[in-house]
Amino acid sequence: MASHIDVRIEDRREDAQPPSGKGHPNTCPSCGSHYRDDELEQNLRVCPHCGHHFPVRVRERIAQIADRGTFVEHDVELRSSDPLGFFDLKAYTERLAQAEQDTGLGDAMVAGAASIERRPCELAVMEFTFMGGSMGSAVGEKFARACERAAERHVPLVAVTASGGARMQEGILSLMQLPKTVSAVDALREARAPFVSVMTHPTTAGVLASFASLGDVIVAEPGALLAFTGPRVVQQTTREKLPDDFGLAESNTRFGHVDAIVRRPDLRPYLGRLLALFANGS
Repeated sequence: MASHIDVRIEDRREDAQPPSGKGHPNTCPSCGSHYRDDELEQNLRVCPHCGHHFPVRVRERIAQIADRGTFVEHDVELRSSDPLGFFDLKAYTERLAQAEQDTGLGDAMVAGAASIERRPCELAVMEFTFMGGSMGSAVGEKFARACERAAERHVPLVAVTASGGARMQEGILSLMQLPKTVSAVDALREARAPFVSVMTHPTTAGVLASFASLGDVIVAEPGALLAFTGPRVVQQTTREKLPDDFGLAESNTRFGHVDAIVRRPDLRPYLGRLLALFANGS
């Protein structure tokens, strides 16, 4: 559940963005190099010295992946409701309003039609800064609709995930998004429309346990945490020392959970080749 988001972020200290007040966000946590905003943007927010992948906001991610001017967003009006009247330190409605104000987004996923290397597709990208990229009813519905559009158009769906899991403020309704998104992927397969899953740091809990792990091809960015639960929680529970790369993209690839690790500068052409292969295969 999303209640573990803070734990999971801290678990991956070397790849997490420095918290506010504890370091400049443009300082590489791996090698300490510091960059101007324009320098990071030119390098797709990848450290030129050590290859560390900085977090990327959803609009910038879409610009990095999709051909210029081809992305057309759908379901902009979708918003999560508050059927439980959830309240912790503040009302859930207040948290949603604050997240929307901070990010300019209606929820933690942006989806629409696009082209990648001149190949048409549906594109669904998650935004971690919107309540930890947690999946509530709006995110689940956006993903399901993206699957439906891909099936109707007979084009691939490309999903880019970054999430702390299900959104606890929506209780069982958020957990219901797991079978809902799995069923949407199943319908996509029945329509013989390919699904490419791109996992970025972090992809955890309910999102990892549902649609993110169901891609026909699953790729990940280097160093991304891809685990149901972060290493610190697992270590505290099992009382055993874990490998240094526990839950990272590299260990997931070694055990066959991920097909390839792709550096961000190589991601767009890599996806283009995949979409071309799928098109030729159809």
